[in-house]
Amino acid sequence: MMAAVQQHGGELRLNEPMSRHTSWRVGGTADRFYVPSSIDDLQAFLSGLPDDVDVHWFGLGSNLLVRDGGIRGVVIAAGKLLRQLERIDDLRVRAGSGLPCTQLARQCIRWGLGPSEFFAGIPGTIGGALAMNAGAHGGETWERVESVKTIDRSGRIRERTPEDFDVGYRTVRGPAGEWFLEARLVFDPEVTASKEVLDTMLNRRKETQPLGQPSCGSVFQNPPGDHAARLIEAAGLKGFRIGGAEVSPKHANFIINADAASAEDIESLINHVQDTVEEQHGVRLKHEVRIVGEAQS
Repeated sequence: MMAAVQQHGGELRLNEPMSRHTSWRVGGTADRFYVPSSIDDLQAFLSGLPDDVDVHWFGLGSNLLVRDGGIRGVVIAAGKLLRQLERIDDLRVRAGSGLPCTQLARQCIRWGLGPSEFFAGIPGTIGGALAMNAGAHGGETWERVESVKTIDRSGRIRERTPEDFDVGYRTVRGPAGEWFLEARLVFDPEVTASKEVLDTMLNRRKETQPLGQPSCGSVFQNPPGDHAARLIEAAGLKGFRIGGAEVSPKHANFIINADAASAEDIESLINHVQDTVEEQHGVRLKHEVRIVGEAQS
């Protein structure tokens, strides 16, 4: 890898291995990997990019599969910069897009704001949760959103409301070419957050999910009226492997990097699960994980 280059007060790395940054521990190199040190740096960097350079936003890498051929263009890793969490009033908080959802849940419980426990079941950042309307334990991110701030390719910052987005189950469509910087979240005055409920949720995760192994969390969306894990298990796929990638024996909606898997192993296993479940149950599972980059040539 070439030496890191200072740029606009942030850090620009060339040919950065994405396997260092994704929760699956796989992925080829990013042409450029930029870590801004301030919003001003980020705006200046974006405004200076040529129009033909692709931009990819990166959070914790927990819902991302980067193909072995890597990512062309530039990856922007602003997560460390955007981790602010501020209580605005009795019911509202301002959360940066780089803030881990588990951290939001814990602090909201200290403040007595509910329902917030479900955020602890989301293995990523607020930005990723906003991008896919992530949810857990019956709660969804956009149920709590009052407004968001976004930034576009030119570095322009806007404030938007939920009316600017088409939000569904694990899908969010909004203005093209904009990325989330922060969210203003509002909670229910009649609901008090419970540390006991949070602890119960976290203990259940430990018991039912392969948390100690490289994975991306849930791979597939639940189809209407059913659960992806049930369909996958009923298809006899628990423990099934392709290369070093394995359907978790502990939770069928998790694919783990069990033994030096490649991104190709994981993507092939995702496709195999989809094909097998469709053949046996007539349901084509949709994956939640975002797949980016190029295949190994």
